[in-house]
Amino acid sequence: MSLLFGVVTSSALILGAFIGVRFELPKRLLAIILSFAAGALITALSFELFEDAFQRGGIWLAAIGLFVGAVVFTVLSALLDRWAQAGQNPVPADEHRGSAKLDTDAAAAGRAPSPASTRGAAGLALLAAATLDGVPENLALGVSLGEGTGGLALLAAIFVSNLPEALVGAASMRSQGMSTPAIVRLWGLCSAVLVIAVIIGAGPLSGSDPKTISLPLAFAAGAVIAALADTLMPEAFEHGGPAVALSTAAGFVLSFVLSLA
Repeated sequence: MSLLFGVVTSSALILGAFIGVRFELPKRLLAIILSFAAGALITALSFELFEDAFQRGGIWLAAIGLFVGAVVFTVLSALLDRWAQAGQNPVPADEHRGSAKLDTDAAAAGRAPSPASTRGAAGLALLAAATLDGVPENLALGVSLGEGTGGLALLAAIFVSNLPEALVGAASMRSQGMSTPAIVRLWGLCSAVLVIAVIIGAGPLSGSDPKTISLPLAFAAGAVIAALADTLMPEAFEHGGPAVALSTAAGFVLSFVLSLA
């Protein structure tokens, strides 16, 4: 079961990469996909990740793990953005151009990709970001499966968040001229790492002391919160406008319903 769930969540990376190298989508549609993923992740971090971490380790351990996860993701996200922007003129403090590592221009129809995309830096940075937040999320999914506590909401949230990351990242690599097989291999390697994380969570970690498991669960929740605030929601609103509020709500409701299953 853990292998099956791991393959399902990671298949979104392969599917997203395939779409990214084959098609150009309207930018507003990409924003809707991002906001839907954000809504699903809100449910997952609230009812699957942090709540479970709190029940296992108490509020102090859960809070510490959450803040550590948020700090680690924020710092590495800033480094990845800087990497993707290497060689460009610095962006003025009062001007927001979205996340360099989530360059939706590369995947949008009728839009010119940014210099970061044409160098492929944005796609490689996004690949690293998907691995960074994906590993703790998939460990948490494996723990839920190993202990028979469900995990459908987390499964759905991980799937819908992996899809746009891989789609935009693959499109960025395509803009650089990287071959389709090379792009698919890179995202396939990332998906294999995430499958292994689910298996480890369902195996060795599921039988560990509850306080030991509390930390990776809370860390994953912190990484998800940071990803929402730092990348997904700002990027979705920038390119989708107020309409993304409805798709965010839809993602939340769907994920919540699955959490009750």
